[in-house]
Amino acid sequence: MGDIASQQPATVKTLFQAGSISKSLSAIGALRLVEQGKLSLDEDANRQLASWHIPPNEQTRSKEVSLRRLLNHSAGTTVHGYQGYSEGQVLPTLVQVLDGVAPANSEPVRVDVVPGSTWRYSGGGYSIVQLMMSEASRQPFDRYMKTAVLERLGMAQNTFTAPLPLSWHPLTATAYDSAGRALAGRWHTYPESAAAGLWTTPSDLARVVLAVQQAEAGKSDNILSRRLASVMLTRGLGEYGLGFFVENLGDRTSFGHSGGTEGFRAQLYGYTHSGQGVVVMTNSDNGADLISEILCSIAAEYRWPEFKVIEKVSITGDAATNGQVAEDYQLLDKPVHIVAEGDRLYFQSDLFGPKRMELFPESKTAFFMTALDMAIRFERDGDGAIGGFNLLRGANTYTAKRTR
Repeated sequence: MGDIASQQPATVKTLFQAGSISKSLSAIGALRLVEQGKLSLDEDANRQLASWHIPPNEQTRSKEVSLRRLLNHSAGTTVHGYQGYSEGQVLPTLVQVLDGVAPANSEPVRVDVVPGSTWRYSGGGYSIVQLMMSEASRQPFDRYMKTAVLERLGMAQNTFTAPLPLSWHPLTATAYDSAGRALAGRWHTYPESAAAGLWTTPSDLARVVLAVQQAEAGKSDNILSRRLASVMLTRGLGEYGLGFFVENLGDRTSFGHSGGTEGFRAQLYGYTHSGQGVVVMTNSDNGADLISEILCSIAAEYRWPEFKVIEKVSITGDAATNGQVAEDYQLLDKPVHIVAEGDRLYFQSDLFGPKRMELFPESKTAFFMTALDMAIRFERDGDGAIGGFNLLRGANTYTAKRTR
């Protein structure tokens, strides 16, 4: 996608924000430090930190926060994601982000679930990883990533630097909101670099897919040994390995990550053994819909085992039924709103982006979405009222509880 305001089309050199795909590269950088003996995957993270420590509490007394758990989103840390900073706003230091103090606009990163007990996506956990990597490498995070990962992959025109240097501004796409309006200042800045700060191109991110495939196959140790590539692509808790969502498909393993910052949406996806993969980057909050269409088309053309078009039958919506389930819920410690508008029902949560998604009824308590391949099954409590729902995504089920 190009820049509507200036009428400049995107080229292969146009830089986009990668959003949470940054986590995949950050995980590679962290594992390189593990390989060099500068970080440990399983030692207590606080023993590997100097300038700041994870505040101890009842949860951390029973199980420690480790780098492995942070990279897997199973360390029990808070802060799902970050909203960035618009032009003119003062950027916080990393420690200010971790403690949630001004000028940081996010909550403090804390442990409120026993580490290793559950999977919960946490950009905050990757901010802890960012500090661990900076201290272990004795370099600013962006400088370490430049030499240890980006340059080794031939991604010299990519950067984690925040704010973006002025000389790079002409190379970037402008971010657009869901109404097609350019963001003030053209984009937001993310000092939470490990979680969301990478500027890159689709072609350069494809180098990451290729490098992971080659490392896993034992064909190259340019970025990781075969052993650590295997560790990275092995599921821990949830659907996640270390830095990638992972699916074991029998004859191959898929690995991928989506990314979303204000005005940007992106997707990286690859398969081991087959050598196939795709990267799509857009500069719009509406980009996820386009990405979904592209993935489905590619999957159909190349007979991929995923992203197939699935046909489902929807019954006629019922306003009375919708009114019974339209409530506020809590899912993975994030608010979810089920909104009824007559015979139509909608799901809205920041877990899956700012857009609300329509729910199509299969029965009075079973619904599915088409924007994402997910289904919802509402559950009644002992009094017969709706007490919550189960969200079905792939082979995993996540439980939500009503909050009012």
